[in-house]
Amino acid sequence: MSTTLDIYQVLRLLPHRYPFLLIDKVLSYTPGQSLIALKNVTYNEPFFPGHFPQRPVMPGVLIVEAMAQATGLLAYADSRVQPADQGLYYLVGIDDARFKQPVQPGDQLIIEVVLERNMRDVWKFNGTAKVGGKLAASATILCAREKRS
Repeated sequence: MSTTLDIYQVLRLLPHRYPFLLIDKVLSYTPGQSLIALKNVTYNEPFFPGHFPQRPVMPGVLIVEAMAQATGLLAYADSRVQPADQGLYYLVGIDDARFKQPVQPGDQLIIEVVLERNMRDVWKFNGTAKVGGKLAASATILCAREKRS
């Protein structure tokens, strides 16, 4: 089963809001397996005036954050738990982060996350971010669910 999520569904599943919401839509996902998301990178992003004024480049840490948000979407979509319910998924680890090419205004960042394993509310994902089919960044992402009573 593969499906999509529009921005309104993304907003229901992720607690992030402007200027920190880094997913515009989900192109496809298979519950319990993988998710492909889109981030339209525009010149209006709040980080571009300072990073860098003469050559705007999306900070690598925000590319990794976009991957982490995609993992949260897959976890919520898979568990059918929503942020307002009984907990949030938090980023708890980043391993093997690599940056291969800059991401700049006008790019469409395609983020893919694949679930490697889920053990006791700790999820491990392999993530990639591509522009025009070329790898821009990759990382292994760990997130954990904080349960609320």
